[in-house]
Amino acid sequence: MYFIPKSWTTPRAELDTRSRNGLVLLSFFLPIFIWSLFSYVPQIWHPKIEITDSGESGYMRVGMLVDKAIFYGEVEKKLAENLTPPQGEPSNPVYLPAPHEVATALYTAFTTPPKRNNEPWLHESLLHSIQIIAWGFFWAVLIGAPLGVLAGTYEAVSKVIEPFTEFFRYLPAPAFGALAVAILGIYDAPKVAIIFIGTVFQMILIVANTTRKLSPSLIEAAQTLGCRGFSLLRRIIVPGVLPDLYRDMRILLGWAWTYLIVAELIGTSSGITFFITQQARYKNFDNVFAAILIIGIIGLLTDLILAQLGKRLFPWHSNK
Repeated sequence: MYFIPKSWTTPRAELDTRSRNGLVLLSFFLPIFIWSLFSYVPQIWHPKIEITDSGESGYMRVGMLVDKAIFYGEVEKKLAENLTPPQGEPSNPVYLPAPHEVATALYTAFTTPPKRNNEPWLHESLLHSIQIIAWGFFWAVLIGAPLGVLAGTYEAVSKVIEPFTEFFRYLPAPAFGALAVAILGIYDAPKVAIIFIGTVFQMILIVANTTRKLSPSLIEAAQTLGCRGFSLLRRIIVPGVLPDLYRDMRILLGWAWTYLIVAELIGTSSGITFFITQQARYKNFDNVFAAILIIGIIGLLTDLILAQLGKRLFPWHSNK
């Protein structure tokens, strides 16, 4: 344990730049390393055999994946019959492509045209999904943030809004899919609604809790100076909690992304979900993994951009 810096094991200790950057890289390297072990080391987990030579087997074909027990049973059978046995190499199931295959798919998915002329390209599917997220989150912020601020400021508003919100947030948003389609149609509107329902009720409670953390002395001082009503909200409360509200919105935006796949299954299939389901149907799981990684990359890049923007907007709050 002597090689571990003391700051790593000290609660809330500030890390030096080298340790911070190294640990960030490690957080991404470890999953890729484990994935690589499962993909490239046969002794760890290769439950299938990929046929490289069918020999005189009646049904095995080159490139076919079969269970080890079936393969070795066929080999013994052909040897007993004095026939040429099939040959193969250990392999993982088709649903676990190797990292280099997914990396290749990340490129080819954008350059390879769809199998059918009426299917969208991957970048078109991504753009459509981003629009769904943007509209759903926009309406959630427009309604949820003000209600949360009011509930966190006024006890009377809190008692009217929060009990029902606490109840409703436990209802799974996808359960409203059929109702959303019946009311809003089969295209994008019900998908936006699911993103909205899955986000707005959590937002109200989180924003209300953040608003309550504002120092009461600031409110009392403003009231002493004659600040009341809407002016109190506009000049004291909202500016006072705005940096924390901005951070909450970043977290809740990630929450909205988690509803994307379910939302896009409602009504007509569209967006990145359509691409994933189509590629899974063709058993192109390298493209499936690539699409899932793209969602994560877009989400991470969006959060990093928003974090940098937050440092510029609230420089006095960036280290908190």
